Amino acid sequence: MDRLLRYFLGQFVRRGSITFTTASGMKFTCGDGTGVPVAVRFTSAAAEARVLLDPELYLGEAYMDGTLLVEEGSIADALAVLMGQADMLPNYTRLQSWLRFLGRRIQQLNVRGRSRNNVARHYDLDGRLYSLFLDADKQYSCAYFETPDASLDDAQLAKKRHLAAKLLARPGDRVLDIGSGWGGLGLYLAEMTGADVTGVTLSTEQLQISNARAAERNLAQSARFLLQDYRDIPGPFDRIISVGMFEHVGVAFYETFFQRCAELLSDDGVMVLHSIGRSTGPDVTSPWIRKYIFPGGYIPALSEVMPAVEKAGLLVCDMEILRLHYAETLKAWRDRFMARREEAVRLYDERFARMWEFYLAASEMSFRVQNMMNLQLQLTKRQGVVPMTRDYIGREEARLQLKEADAAKPRLQLAGE
Repeated sequence: MDRLLRYFLGQFVRRGSITFTTASGMKFTCGDGTGVPVAVRFTSAAAEARVLLDPELYLGEAYMDGTLLVEEGSIADALAVLMGQADMLPNYTRLQSWLRFLGRRIQQLNVRGRSRNNVARHYDLDGRLYSLFLDADKQYSCAYFETPDASLDDAQLAKKRHLAAKLLARPGDRVLDIGSGWGGLGLYLAEMTGADVTGVTLSTEQLQISNARAAERNLAQSARFLLQDYRDIPGPFDRIISVGMFEHVGVAFYETFFQRCAELLSDDGVMVLHSIGRSTGPDVTSPWIRKYIFPGGYIPALSEVMPAVEKAGLLVCDMEILRLHYAETLKAWRDRFMARREEAVRLYDERFARMWEFYLAASEMSFRVQNMMNLQLQLTKRQGVVPMTRDYIGREEARLQLKEADAAKPRLQLAGE
């Protein structure tokens, strides 16, 4: 097994420097010696065999089970080397990947009941877990770093402001937030633009928190959140926004998604979609991510999204690609999670904490050294709905920033109040 492991890893790892120690004690180094040196050790021959058989699935499982230990560097450093190779996977796994590609539509068959179960698997975890690493507003999607030294909270606020500027919501506009999370974006739109917001989610945990937050901020009349599938919500709406939800739709339902959005959107309406995307062509979801993190999830290629947009009769007015913003977001999440890792162990157990650490590190490296990015699409049903040039986005952001500053000022009380 040692010789087999050394041969295949030596063939695959050509960049960077990573030293492997096998369960029997054999040590060898792969790569060209560049970058930060990393050292890992297998503690069982069975783990070595499984990782060779299916590295996409079993590498993560070995780390979760403690049969793969990082002795120099971190799991993020190890994944930066392994995921940063010229070929993303060893050649001998290509048949595996092809078979998975053939079955991806079945894996992503996100009918209503299955969609709700998939959401519950991830988003209905103990809410204290997300408080360990998210910003104060619990934004669980790519932040927008206007400057390299921006804090996570500032970058997430900038993301909401950037999206709101593209949405062009006005006082009284009916806004639909598809996949409303813990309500932060919907509440921002209600407070800063004066819009009437309806958010839909399939997570009971997120639903309760969203409506409680709306009540606490006296926004319950202008921001309400429902436990409802986007396919069942009645319209029309002047504005539609969806952030971090499209990754759960599934490739077989892209036409359904955009067709339903077109039906819900008024003739003069604007829709903004914010989603993770892949810069290369169609592919498959990592089997480890599908099994442990996002069942039914899939990150689309632009070539899969655009035909569905066109078929629904929607016009693309603006498209922006955010490249390393999610890598920096995930790094911030990972740093915060690691600082409070023992609390995650107390909430769940050591295996869960190692799983979450692997998830955040692998996700970060998929943006930092591979081909993942974020896309923002602005869609309408006819020409002339949004301005001809993009400078309105900056102006609207500046206006919203002034409103944020004004809203943050303490309210003066009159005598007797």
